[in-house]
Amino acid sequence: MDWVDANKQNISDWHQIIWNFAEPSLREYKSSRWYVDFLRADGWDVEECSGGMPTAFCATWSNGDGPCIGGYAEYDAVPGNCQAADTVEKPRDGLSKHAPSHTDPHSMLGIASLGGFLSAKAAMKEFNICGKLKFMGEPAEKLRMSKPIHAANGYYDEMDAAISWHPFGGIMFQSCNTTAWDTHSCVGYSLVYTFETKKDNWFSVAQETTFPGFHASARCPGANDAAVSMYLLSKMFKEHMYSANSGCSMNEIIINSGQATADNLPAPMSQIQFFIRTPEIAIAETIVKILDNNAESAANASFCTWKRDWICKSRPGLPNHVLADATYKNLEIVGPPKYGKAAIKIAQEIQQNLGYEPLEKPFSDILERLITPQEAEKIIRETLPPWQKYYVSDDYTEYCWHTPTVRMFIARPSLKPCAKGEAYPKWVSIALGGIRECTDPTFMCASKTIGLTIVDLLVKPEILRKAKEEFNERTGGGVGGTKWIPPLCDYEPAISIKWPEYITTARGENQWVIPAEGDR
Repeated sequence: MDWVDANKQNISDWHQIIWNFAEPSLREYKSSRWYVDFLRADGWDVEECSGGMPTAFCATWSNGDGPCIGGYAEYDAVPGNCQAADTVEKPRDGLSKHAPSHTDPHSMLGIASLGGFLSAKAAMKEFNICGKLKFMGEPAEKLRMSKPIHAANGYYDEMDAAISWHPFGGIMFQSCNTTAWDTHSCVGYSLVYTFETKKDNWFSVAQETTFPGFHASARCPGANDAAVSMYLLSKMFKEHMYSANSGCSMNEIIINSGQATADNLPAPMSQIQFFIRTPEIAIAETIVKILDNNAESAANASFCTWKRDWICKSRPGLPNHVLADATYKNLEIVGPPKYGKAAIKIAQEIQQNLGYEPLEKPFSDILERLITPQEAEKIIRETLPPWQKYYVSDDYTEYCWHTPTVRMFIARPSLKPCAKGEAYPKWVSIALGGIRECTDPTFMCASKTIGLTIVDLLVKPEILRKAKEEFNERTGGGVGGTKWIPPLCDYEPAISIKWPEYITTARGENQWVIPAEGDR
């Protein structure tokens, strides 16, 4: 705890670096480079490109023989949410509003986790505590991509326990400043369908036009037609994929379309991505079968070929009450985040700029309170049917099937409504996640609690023993047990898909794909 207090400014400064990089999934080049360089300079052994992912890493530090405790950083940002760390709505300097920002924010998640592991490392050195720390770099969490790949490649196998945390509530607003009890994240499947126009002449299978010129002919259907058909078919068949009370959701986005073809030539390529959240693997597999059938139909109707690329197959979570309880006891020692005068003044300025009368206490009351895991679980279950075990989406769940894992939630800054029934615009939450006066309380709380929990797991063998006993019971014998779910990942990392990214051209460096000036 003393180490975190002494390094408060450093942790805050590190977060500003990652928050301002704001790089999207699988293109977090600067962010991952910062972590790799920092950890190597701090004496860690670092494997770059772990699992075949260019922006992933695996860092280890040992102090003799002892348990191996794992954790991770995330650092992907979300396109279309660019916001400055300011009290008014505006994108970061030189960027379009369509560029990414850290919405959750994963910048905070990664740096606070790093602070916790560094504080534990300092204690291990000072008091000669034996053990090994394993700190993973996990890109593309928004795609639930890296952790299934790391799991399938054995990166979590040597861990005796793992610590996962997330800013705010994750599952529900009321569950901030606690640990998850029974209800953990659900199954996550994501895949991209690519359509390409066949090279054969359309008019070899369709009636010839009476017009002699090719550009006066009927246009061949192509990849855009296939993507739109796939979109509409899948929307239409949603009710046939899963029932309304199944706790499932499926969302889609067209990530590439036509490459700006506007002549009489057909669009040569298009891609549509689907993301499936469901409590059960079997439901996800059924949905994929229907999507494949839709893709085949859309391709046939549009004179295209099609293929499917997996982005993720991620397992549901697995509770561990022993670790949840041990971590929460440390959270009680640390206490919840507390917002000082500087943070309050900034929050009031935001409210005033939005036309509200600033509140004397602008932050939500719940942010500065703890809630026990059991009480948080009761609140979550009020909105779910009794049979539903899993809820919302996050790929920390992959750790759960290889080692006892705790899931902790710490409050991030959020404002109290000034008017009944009125919500703040989205930019407010994003901006607060980048203003250090408002984020520092979250860092201090999360880093201290993580550090304390790591040390507990190293010096109190009874906690680790009981956590492993519970893990073995829940999996029917541990890894490979009768109730254990093996990795679902049977695919290579989808790094070659044309994901959105910053670009450098003759017009400037590190620009977003949609320009900042005069963007439409």
